[in-house]
Amino acid sequence: MCQKRGIFKPMTAEQRQELKQRCGGSWKLVLKFLLAGEACFRREKSQAIAGPGHSIAVTSKGTVYSFGSNSSGQLGHGTTEEEWRPRQIRSLQGIRIVQAAAGAGRTMLISDAGKVYAFGKDSFGETEYGVQGSKLVTTPQLVESLKDIFVVQAAIGNFFTAVLSREGRVYTFSWGNDSKLGHQTEPNDVEPHPLLGALENVPVVQIAAGYCYLLALACQPNGMSVYSVGCGLGGKLGHGSRTDEKQPRLIEQFQLLNLQPMVVAAGAWHAAVVGQDGRVCTWGWGRYGCLGHGNEECESVPKVVEALSNVKAVHVATGDYTTFVVSKDGDVYSFGCGESASLGHSTATDGQGNRHANVLAPELVTSLKQVNERVVQISLTNSIYWNAHTFALTESGKLYAFGAGDKGQLGIELVANQTERGNPEQVDIDLR
Repeated sequence: MCQKRGIFKPMTAEQRQELKQRCGGSWKLVLKFLLAGEACFRREKSQAIAGPGHSIAVTSKGTVYSFGSNSSGQLGHGTTEEEWRPRQIRSLQGIRIVQAAAGAGRTMLISDAGKVYAFGKDSFGETEYGVQGSKLVTTPQLVESLKDIFVVQAAIGNFFTAVLSREGRVYTFSWGNDSKLGHQTEPNDVEPHPLLGALENVPVVQIAAGYCYLLALACQPNGMSVYSVGCGLGGKLGHGSRTDEKQPRLIEQFQLLNLQPMVVAAGAWHAAVVGQDGRVCTWGWGRYGCLGHGNEECESVPKVVEALSNVKAVHVATGDYTTFVVSKDGDVYSFGCGESASLGHSTATDGQGNRHANVLAPELVTSLKQVNERVVQISLTNSIYWNAHTFALTESGKLYAFGAGDKGQLGIELVANQTERGNPEQVDIDLR
């Protein structure tokens, strides 16, 4: 069974044995690790990324399109001009891309050969913090420092970037001041550093980056678990306190809830998990109702969203005080901050009305129900500096967009003084 998995096929016999030992010594555990990785993010499947002001779409064949803001060359077309129409990144022809990540002014793409290509700003801090990169990279460039690591996922935070290797090891760039991620480096450090401590010998299947913290979903012989590291403000690390963690620490609450985490999402200031049984947990800053508990209170440990007790969830996405949940049936629920119409609950025909209404508990996104297709992925902007937009990808590869579109990030042409779309509109792109 392992032989059929995409990331296992190209491994040498020696690499396979190393993975077997890392997973606990049996091929059954290796298969569990591989399947868990495939389940929690769309590896080698079509995907759309709603980045801060710009967007990336990857077809199931590995072709990449980009659109939106391009002030740092983050669209990869060799220019710094905005694009509202999805445009293929031609310089990647012959390279199959299987994963993408978008941050403020930068983009990272991962090929089926585990190579990482990056473009946009060359610094890792927002312009409000840290030094702006002195040079712009406007076409995809191979990240040389990662050439000896077979990468399967990337996650871009505000002060750091993290990548995950096919063996389940996590590496981070930058933000090592005060050993915030278990190592001491300068802000502009571009060398990957392994995330050690409790995760040193634990295989990780998914990573998620928030504004100033990182979550890691790990696969162990006794089940799935979540570790967190970084800034603890608002309780978003999930340990019952608001203190920082300089080394990865196990979130123990899931054992108390008897919940097996299967998917993890890190918003700017709050986090969410979907369990194997379909339950959804949220924690961190509760501003605007983004935790879905009917209030705006913070939660310092994961708490089950009771309003979704009759929903079997399979996917969750988080942004800047916003949360989306996708059910097994393809229904979509959203809650949190209503700014820029990114929750999909706008009732005004022009998309301008009711856009500031916050939603304190999960609400069915009825506008997506009218699409009459099963939604398989939601992506939303995860940045505190940009108005948010949202993508909904259907089973047949159709892409729907709503929210802020002032930079062309929706992939839809806006007319007159329009800056957003309140209801989902299909993007002219086929992601099959």
